[in-house]
Amino acid sequence: MKITDIESHVLLAPNFDVTKTSSAQDSFVVVVHTDEGITGVGESDLNPWIARACLEAPATHTMSRGMKNLLIGQDPLKIESLWERVYVGTAMDGRRGALIHALGAVDMALWDIKGKAAGKPVYQLLGGEARDAVTPYASLQPSGDSFEMYRDSLVEWALRAKELGFRAVKAEVTLNGPYAHNNLVESYERHTEIIAAVRNAIGPEITLMVDVQYMWDDFASAIAVVRDWGEFNLFFLETPIWVDKLHDYARLQEEAPMKIAMGEWLATRHEFSAAIEYGKLDVVQPDIGRVGGLTEALVVCEMARDHGRLVVPHCWKTGISVSAAAHLAFVTHNCPFIEYLPPQICEEVLRRELVEEDLTMVDGTIQPPTAPGLGIELDWDTLKRFEVE
Repeated sequence: MKITDIESHVLLAPNFDVTKTSSAQDSFVVVVHTDEGITGVGESDLNPWIARACLEAPATHTMSRGMKNLLIGQDPLKIESLWERVYVGTAMDGRRGALIHALGAVDMALWDIKGKAAGKPVYQLLGGEARDAVTPYASLQPSGDSFEMYRDSLVEWALRAKELGFRAVKAEVTLNGPYAHNNLVESYERHTEIIAAVRNAIGPEITLMVDVQYMWDDFASAIAVVRDWGEFNLFFLETPIWVDKLHDYARLQEEAPMKIAMGEWLATRHEFSAAIEYGKLDVVQPDIGRVGGLTEALVVCEMARDHGRLVVPHCWKTGISVSAAAHLAFVTHNCPFIEYLPPQICEEVLRRELVEEDLTMVDGTIQPPTAPGLGIELDWDTLKRFEVE
């Protein structure tokens, strides 16, 4: 089998809002074609125009050979060797960041091909003993132009998730910081009030996580607030400090009354190695596309296991990425949760309409997929409707 072509698609929802922190409003989708008629679909979470350039840029010299140029004519089933071929062949174009994110979409599509060629779900090809079920958590989507509306919308989402059978929820509590919601700026006591309201709404039996999206500048400002959050029994606190401040992460991990999680922006095992060793993260959060695809995500999961860390993949994209994260989780026993919302209740139109996924939630858990490959069916009419130049 040989790769004959790689399509790249830039998708943008017509109602996108640049003031929203929601990368599910756009998508970079690749479709890898083979000479045997088997196609694979992949996706990554970055500016899709930048991703397209990373994939389609022509070769210029031996260390900038062009990703597509490196892949056409190759055997799509030799995924690990193709990953290394692209990583080395594009080394001067970026061994981290956008190029690796774009490679992640291609890698995801190659695993989709491999599963379809074998007639098996991808997780059965990833190695390791498969789990019987995976527990999803609902990412709550706050809205409103005032503190009260923001708080009440989170509570409403939390109650809805509980009604749907979720055993875990994550609240986005970002009234301050670089992603402050609708430019709301409130005292940190108000953040505590929101967490208390969500915890009171869902009760003690539901696992609660909190994402503050890089809200504090350093360890001192973070610990001054979160040391009082122990009473809420949080499973983890996500991205409390800017991603590069690993020394501050290490200090927070030592003193905070909950696990510390980070990793949604990190690319390759090398960045995760530093985050684990120097940042002392309790929970690593590889995004399948951004980290470099399923191939690299597997390495990160094994690294986390060897260091006694947990894995909770980041995913805020369409069912392509969601399905890839689920397949990874089914063979990752140190992965207690994955990020998930049923597409029909999502606000983002691409999440609702782009693909039909082979994931079913029963009694608060996701059951093993059964369809070959990633188990997704791409809606080509939807793709064409949202594709832009």
